[in-house]
Amino acid sequence: MADGDCDVLVVGSCMTDLVSQAPRLPKAGETIHGHRFFIGFGGKGANQCVQAARLGAQTAMVCKVGTDFFGDKYIENLKNNSVSTEFVSQTDRAATGAASIIVNDAGENAIVIVAGANLLLGEEELWGAEPLLGRAKVLVCQLEIRPDTSLQSLRMARERRVRTIFNPAPAVADLHPDFFRVSDIFCCNETEAEILTGSTVTGPEDAGKVGAELLRRGCCSVIVTLGPQGCVVLSAEDSSPLHIPTATVTALDTTGAGDSFIGALAFYMARYPTISLEEMARRANQVAAVSVQAVGTQTSYPWRKDLPPELF
Repeated sequence: MADGDCDVLVVGSCMTDLVSQAPRLPKAGETIHGHRFFIGFGGKGANQCVQAARLGAQTAMVCKVGTDFFGDKYIENLKNNSVSTEFVSQTDRAATGAASIIVNDAGENAIVIVAGANLLLGEEELWGAEPLLGRAKVLVCQLEIRPDTSLQSLRMARERRVRTIFNPAPAVADLHPDFFRVSDIFCCNETEAEILTGSTVTGPEDAGKVGAELLRRGCCSVIVTLGPQGCVVLSAEDSSPLHIPTATVTALDTTGAGDSFIGALAFYMARYPTISLEEMARRANQVAAVSVQAVGTQTSYPWRKDLPPELF
């Protein structure tokens, strides 16, 4: 990565997905035959970074993987997606983060996540990446690493006038209040919004109400994503909620669609900073809608060449 070139910096997680497809989920103590197994690359941080990179952003990850087969493969995957791995570190103190996923024929799943090396990412790595953080246009964080590491990243970015996107996922009810104040864009889905505010979200009207509550907590702008219903956008300058619908598509696999949306949003913030947040969200909706029409997580994320030119 050339000096000064960083559109999107993601401080976050890498997870290796170990996916077994079987007719049904096994009972306790039972062994059953599955019909397909594959290894995928996941983790919210890396997903978001890969989508931004595929759209054409200069991206970099600050993350930690194990000194193991999965860690080596993950670094190779990031490089294959043109993500800078200068600040990807490996540790022998924990395994690369992994998700063991069983999916039955009805599409239901059972998942065990072991965060592993992700939880060892801390202050030392942040200060190591500080020169790049100060030059980035947009910083993106989530909650699959230690929350204090994400919060420190956001604070460092804010001090250096780098714009921030925070995705409170997986959500916790007792989120540190500073997370709201250091987020230029606070982007959550309906489930995360419910956990954070205690209010049920079933559609755009509910999303507007919880969005207003999140704005009151100090965010500059809030986006609540609603899957096939699109998203709702609110900002401190104009707190009236704006519902942005998305195109109706036949979804094959919605896994990682929220991360596709956030990666696209980060791309537009970095590369098209003068367009409105509503327009950024509208375009990010379209990118995420393409991702649900293919199977897998990162494998489903569109490249710039696959998308209509009017998105750029």
